[in-house]
Amino acid sequence: MSTDERPFSIRAVALAAFLPTLIFSIGEGAIIPIIPIVASNLGAGLAMAGLIGGMIMVGEVLGDIPSGWVVSRIGERNAMIWASLLCIVGLSVCLLSPTTLALTIGVFLIGIATAVFALARHAFMTGYVPVKYRARALSTLGGVFRGGWFVGPFISAGVIGLFGDTHAVFWVHIAACVLVAVVLFIVPDPSTTLAAQRQTGHPHSEPDAGKQEARARTEGLFRTIWANRGVLAHMGVGAALIGGLRSSRTVILPLYAVAIGISDTNTALIIGLAGAVDFALFYVSGQIMDRFGRMSSAIPSMVGLGLAHIALAFVTAEPWFVAVAVFMSLANGVGSGLLMTLGADLAPPGNPAPFLGAWRFTGDVGQAAAPLAISAATAVASLGAAVIGMGVLGLVGAGLLVRWIPRYVPRRPRPPIPSVE
Repeated sequence: MSTDERPFSIRAVALAAFLPTLIFSIGEGAIIPIIPIVASNLGAGLAMAGLIGGMIMVGEVLGDIPSGWVVSRIGERNAMIWASLLCIVGLSVCLLSPTTLALTIGVFLIGIATAVFALARHAFMTGYVPVKYRARALSTLGGVFRGGWFVGPFISAGVIGLFGDTHAVFWVHIAACVLVAVVLFIVPDPSTTLAAQRQTGHPHSEPDAGKQEARARTEGLFRTIWANRGVLAHMGVGAALIGGLRSSRTVILPLYAVAIGISDTNTALIIGLAGAVDFALFYVSGQIMDRFGRMSSAIPSMVGLGLAHIALAFVTAEPWFVAVAVFMSLANGVGSGLLMTLGADLAPPGNPAPFLGAWRFTGDVGQAAAPLAISAATAVASLGAAVIGMGVLGLVGAGLLVRWIPRYVPRRPRPPIPSVE
């Protein structure tokens, strides 16, 4: 039975694929809006606070380098458990940080752990979900992430209001990581329980896992990038700009809140409200991509994010800040699951993890570069100039996607990009 012919049910993987992701993303959603605020409270200026907030994306980029190898070698469940433990270490450093340097190190470790955790679920969903359901399934996975980012800031606001200390928010993510590890120990690993469904008339035979693992372990991220340099040079630039606009949003909103004097609690509540809009659109995005093609989601999302960034540069009062934050989340929500879906479309079906590691690397390079660029532009010019620059890049990214998506991801199915032999 082929990948597209076998029966598929979201329920079969909900506990193993979606529940750990939801818990982890609740913790992540709690801390991300607070990191620039914690940095500011430790004495960092706007530029330095933006740099520290962006270190989670830098950690994700470097974490992408070994992530495909790690997932292929030790399996998705083990990779997620170890990633959760590493995240706890980073969170503990942040919790106890007396200086901005310690906070930077802790945030960097969280980013590395997040990269491994995210790739593990992406690789499983790519291998299990039939192509005709792929965008909806991966958009649902993206929606689960967004659900956590929606809930997390409200928990942050409650914790700050209860304890009066922004550092206390890191306990939320520590508890989430512990709970993720417990769930993963209890829930059966779908990679093994569903292995029989991947057989083709040989129910007692195992997949050629050893060969796939050996190949994954010898390819490496940079060899995979070189083998797929054509598509990554074109589509990867678009992925980097998508990642950049998205990460810019997570850093720039707390920075602007600090700049115009919005309180820590209100900042968390506003970002949580915007997250609700983002979360509400995840399945709509998947339906749009599956029914009308990937560009129908990609272009409105990038144009909207670009225009929202430009508009933010002119905000001076809290009501307008709320309006722009909500519009930015609306644009982001329309593209829910876009990067994961494009990566899954392009990945070799037999062993997707190495290519997905390379694909995530390109997107995460953009995610890491955007906060660093914002920090540098803020130091040299102003926060408003930095945000306008990011908005222009968003519009450029929309143009690139218009050019390259029809070539590499046409509406009709096409043979996947070959992996390194």
